[in-house]
Amino acid sequence: MNPLDVGIILFLNGFARRSWAFDTFVSVILQSDLIKAGVITGLIWWTWFQPGDGEDDRREFLLSGIVACFLAIVASRILAMTLPFRERPLHNPALHFRLPYGVDENALLGWSSFPSDHAALFFTLATSIFFASRRLGILAFFHAFFVVCLTRIYMGFHYPTDILVGALLGIGFAYLFKMTAIKKTIANPGLRWVHVHPSSFYTSFFLVTLQIYMMFEPLRYLARFAFATAKTGLRP
Repeated sequence: MNPLDVGIILFLNGFARRSWAFDTFVSVILQSDLIKAGVITGLIWWTWFQPGDGEDDRREFLLSGIVACFLAIVASRILAMTLPFRERPLHNPALHFRLPYGVDENALLGWSSFPSDHAALFFTLATSIFFASRRLGILAFFHAFFVVCLTRIYMGFHYPTDILVGALLGIGFAYLFKMTAIKKTIANPGLRWVHVHPSSFYTSFFLVTLQIYMMFEPLRYLARFAFATAKTGLRP
C-alpha cells in the first residue's frame, strides 16, 4: 500500500459507524442502480435529444463513447484478472478497516480491487458526454466522482488509486474514440440508421443504454456462461 491510499482510506474511515443514518445513506447510494447508472443513462438521453446546432456531432460523441465504455470495462476486467491480486480495503487486515453500517464483511471477497471497472465505465461516459455538451459533461463528472466512486472508497470497496487508474483508463478510451476516423467509423452507421429506420434504432438504443443501467451484468452473465460451457467442452 502507498501512503496516498492509506491516508485517504483512514481519513474517510474515521467517519464510519459514527452515524447509522449517514452510513445507511451512503450504502443506499452505493447499491442503487437508479442513483448510479440511472443518472448517467438519463444524461446520455438528455444529451442525445438536446436541441440546437451540432446535433450529429453530439450524437457521434455519444455513439462512439458507448462503444468506448464497453471496451474500457473489458480492459479493466482483463487488468484485474491478470495483474497481481489486490485485496480490497475492507478485507485488508493491515488497515484495521472499520466497516460502515450496512456493509457486508464478505462483499466482493476474492475479487481484486485494481483497477475499478465502475470508474472506467462512468468516466468514459462522462468524458464522452463532456465532448458533446460541456454543461452536462461537468454534471456527469461530478456524479461519477462523488456519487459512484467516493462512496466505493468510503465503504472499503476500492483504494483511491483503484479509482484513479480506472478513471484514467476510461478517459483515455474516450479520447481515443474521439479521434475523427474512429468516431465516424463507429457513429456513421448509427446516424444513417436513425434517419432511415428510427423505430428499430431507438429500440436498440434503449436496450444498449439498459445494459449500461445494469452495469452490463446480463452480458457478463452470458460471458461467464459461455466461458464455463467452453471449459466443459474442452475437458477430455
